[in-house]
Amino acid sequence: MSAQAELVAGVDEAGRGCLAGPVYAAAVILPQGHGIQGLRDSKRLSAARRERLAPLIQARALAWAVGWASVEEIDRLNILRASGLAMQRAVAALNPAPTLCLVDGDRAPEFSCAARPIVGGDGTVECIMAASILAKVARDELLRRLEREHPGYGLARHKGYGTREHLAALQRLGPCAIHRMSFAPCAQSVFWIADSGLRNEGETRMARCANRRPQTGD
Repeated sequence: MSAQAELVAGVDEAGRGCLAGPVYAAAVILPQGHGIQGLRDSKRLSAARRERLAPLIQARALAWAVGWASVEEIDRLNILRASGLAMQRAVAALNPAPTLCLVDGDRAPEFSCAARPIVGGDGTVECIMAASILAKVARDELLRRLEREHPGYGLARHKGYGTREHLAALQRLGPCAIHRMSFAPCAQSVFWIADSGLRNEGETRMARCANRRPQTGD
């Protein structure tokens, strides 16, 4: 297949290092001469800038899709494999299908096409930058909704990351249904809680992860 016929998808994830919520991934095929100005690694853009770029990426992409893996899948599979699963789901939803996937990071999951990992790709490859933005915007929107379902943790502000505010809330409230109990701070928070009902809920969820070492989220 000629280089002109190749359909190259950029693939990236969002939320791998979080303590709460699913991990998201996006896949984007950009056309040549897409004309989208300001693409960068999503972590280097303000929330407002990401939200302005996301609909532009969606409108001009040849194809784009978002996938995710649930908290239960993260706890069952581990975060690395769950992140790969989210990427696979995003790529599988692309129409047209890509002939090559460029994945941010030092490894790539198996896809139905060729794949190449690129360390630092979210800062150097435009289609990966676009995927980074879509994954981040989609996940942030979800965490804002989850804040209404699980108040008190500050999810809308920190988006599930292990900030000082989040760790303090875990110590005060214990984990809720969207916390990743295979991650050490969430597992440890069970033993910080004096309320027996919260402790029992946490212990029940921890039992599902009994044979897995708590993850750091890195």
